[in-house]
Amino acid sequence: MNTKTLVSLSLLVGIGAVLHTVIPGFFLGMKPDMMLTMMFLGIILFPAKKNVLLLGVLTGVISGLTTQFPGGFLPNLIDKPITAFVFYGLFLATQKVTRSVIGASVLTAAGTLVSGSIFLLSAYVIVGLPGAFFALFAAVVLPATLVNAGAMFVVYPIIHSILKRSNLKEVRTSEQLS
Repeated sequence: MNTKTLVSLSLLVGIGAVLHTVIPGFFLGMKPDMMLTMMFLGIILFPAKKNVLLLGVLTGVISGLTTQFPGGFLPNLIDKPITAFVFYGLFLATQKVTRSVIGASVLTAAGTLVSGSIFLLSAYVIVGLPGAFFALFAAVVLPATLVNAGAMFVVYPIIHSILKRSNLKEVRTSEQLS
């Protein structure tokens, strides 16, 4: 694995960890998971199975350690790796479209919905939910979907530009993807 890629991925995970830690839980201990945005950004920028596995496991552990959801460690460990590979599959299926900021934002919204569903289902099975599934989904997952998609819309062009200028990654243009 390339050292530059590892450093870039670790920076994204670190930023995600800080965001995940400082955002307070607002509905029964649940909060929007900004680590997802950084995980999805890492997958889009460095799409390789080993990177996806690394991001999924690392994001799951850090999200689990910083969650305010009662008993949320194991559901995070289940949710993040599965979500990472589902997102990776969706990314590969729509790769020509998702290199744009709109495509990346839409894919982030879809990935957040998948993650929220898996988290709530696994939490329901393992520790139980502090409220009704649909109430938690509507109060936390749907707003998190909008927040994560908006964050991707803002962050993706900035990070893409930084990586292109710093030669940390060869950035493909739309002509090279065809």
